[in-house]
Amino acid sequence: VQLQESGPGLVKPSQTLSLTCTVSGVSVATSSHAWTWIRQPPGKGLEWVGYRAKSGNTYYSPSQRGRTSISRDTSKNQFTLQLSSVTPEDTAVYYCGDELGHWGEGTGVTVSS
Repeated sequence: VQLQESGPGLVKPSQTLSLTCTVSGVSVATSSHAWTWIRQPPGKGLEWVGYRAKSGNTYYSPSQRGRTSISRDTSKNQFTLQLSSVTPEDTAVYYCGDELGHWGEGTGVTVSS
């Protein structure tokens, strides 16, 4: 399984951040994997952002205060993270992964006007 994150790099405050995780080696259309987003702000530790379980249920970090959404695009074999109303505190390197320990290399996001 290989995962590759992609995103805009720079987002303005109050906008919605959309990140994509392209998966190879397994189909996101199956229920064989659970998919996770985590992030690491500059100078800080890893933070859990959200999780799509094998059941299809999604769970999000309470610290995001309802701004998070994880979905999948089976036609592109991708799953996405959307984070609305971003602030500079959302600046981080974002990683996608599965429950087996496969992770992408991360994509940097800066929230700045």
